[in-house]
Amino acid sequence: MKIKFKAMGAYETNCYLVEINEKTLIIDPGVDATSWVLENAKNPVAILNTHGHFDHVWSNKELKEKLNIPIYINSKDSFMLKSDPLNKGVPRVKADYEIRGDEELSIEGIKLRFRHFPGHTPGNSVIEIKNVWFSGDFLFRGSIGRWDFPYSEPSDMIRSLKKLENIKEDFILLPGHGKKSKLSVEKGRIKFWISFIKRDIIY
Repeated sequence: MKIKFKAMGAYETNCYLVEINEKTLIIDPGVDATSWVLENAKNPVAILNTHGHFDHVWSNKELKEKLNIPIYINSKDSFMLKSDPLNKGVPRVKADYEIRGDEELSIEGIKLRFRHFPGHTPGNSVIEIKNVWFSGDFLFRGSIGRWDFPYSEPSDMIRSLKKLENIKEDFILLPGHGKKSKLSVEKGRIKFWISFIKRDIIY
């Protein structure tokens, strides 16, 4: 597995290219990602979105039209692709496949898993490929995704963090923003974040 990435747009959203068996998955193509993806993706076969925020999906439509490949996203975030609910001007497009909860699938022979961790958005997910988690805006190095945006839900974020505590395996974390980490490292901060969110809800 070969992985390339580049931070895109004002929010420096990491766009990832994952090459396996000479086929490439595009993960979270954000603002102005199209030219870089076209230059670097060998035989692209799908676009995968960790969630529906504009800075992660901006180039979906353009890449889908140029490459004629499908878009995958959790069903609870697919409305963000079609309706631009935050009024950011993101080009609207319809997802081809809507993932339901935790789902394993195979795309052109590449096995992967969507793990549903709502809170930052209703459909927020981690994309698991082999020993790597593309964690979007759920987990960062030393932090977690915000729970105070429109369509965010702090109680869901708490449940997602508790779900995370029960995962025994370790993974390399490649987040939607910033530098990489490991799940074993970030799990050490989960109880702190749960307590922090609970205080935030109260006050």
